[in-house]
Amino acid sequence: MAAGWKTIASAAILTSTLVGLTACSNGSDPGSPGNSPEQITVYNAQHESLTQEWVDMFTAETGIEVNLRNGGDAELGNQIVAEGAASPADVFLTENSPAMALVENAGLFADVDPDTLAQVPEQYRPSTGKWTGIAARSTVFVHNKDKLPQDQLPKSLLDLQDPSWKGRWAASPSGADFQAIVGALLELRGEDATRAWLAGMKENAVPYKGNSTVMKAVNAGEVPGGIIYQYYWFGDQAKTGENSSNTALHYFRNQDPGAFVSVSGGGVLASSNKAVAAQQFLRFVTGTSGQEVLRTGDSFEYTVGSDVPSNPALVPLADLQAPTVDPSKLNSQKVTQLMTEAGLL
Repeated sequence: MAAGWKTIASAAILTSTLVGLTACSNGSDPGSPGNSPEQITVYNAQHESLTQEWVDMFTAETGIEVNLRNGGDAELGNQIVAEGAASPADVFLTENSPAMALVENAGLFADVDPDTLAQVPEQYRPSTGKWTGIAARSTVFVHNKDKLPQDQLPKSLLDLQDPSWKGRWAASPSGADFQAIVGALLELRGEDATRAWLAGMKENAVPYKGNSTVMKAVNAGEVPGGIIYQYYWFGDQAKTGENSSNTALHYFRNQDPGAFVSVSGGGVLASSNKAVAAQQFLRFVTGTSGQEVLRTGDSFEYTVGSDVPSNPALVPLADLQAPTVDPSKLNSQKVTQLMTEAGLL
């Protein structure tokens, strides 16, 4: 069932008030004296199962233990900014890049080692070299095949602001995933176009909490289509398909804002006193072994490093015709402002 705009906004506010309250995994405190030189602390906003697989392989290979603190992009990004130079984090991993840009703009990242940057093509890392891409996901329009046939699909993300789409598409506005897409629209088309699109979204879109919930609603026929990232659909298809069997994915392509590829980021904190081990972990994640986890695992996120091909089930990144967006320029604070003004948060 769709959530009202006030419900979605309340959930977003609740999330922001919980910053700093996320418990550490394994019952350990990342700032405790027991955090030995052979252990690094990673603030992890990536999927927990994916990062845990990276951690297990890294520890087995190097002997360096990793203490994970799991949370959301905005939660942990704001936590690091609040902690500043006193942050116990050595590494920060995210699902989307706006939280990385937030920490970078606060001057809290060290330069990424050149050998690590060399493993990741330029389009999947910021021009500044202060952090790097570790994975990627593509924006898609999931649609119910009975409710919305191919010849009625939107040609552009911008089409969804038209009154003809009122009540016919869904999104999860409070999530970092969707806000990264709005950030790309802002960078690509500017503030005026973004304001207009958000105003149209407020009139037309049906709000849900979470991309999986959007997909389920489309699958159930509650709404004809919705904006999500592709891996939710592929992940469900690889299981029972019960939440996606009535749907298909539409890729906007043609450098459209709706073809945006969101880069998951990784960076080393300048305040880390274990920089060598922290840089080693980031080099592992973007290296062959780390990227093979993406290719062979069940995350269905795209690989971005070391020439490792993505999971063969996915549409190749090169075929997505994504727009070029410097991930360090995605402005999460401006996006929050614009979405709040539009009544979406």
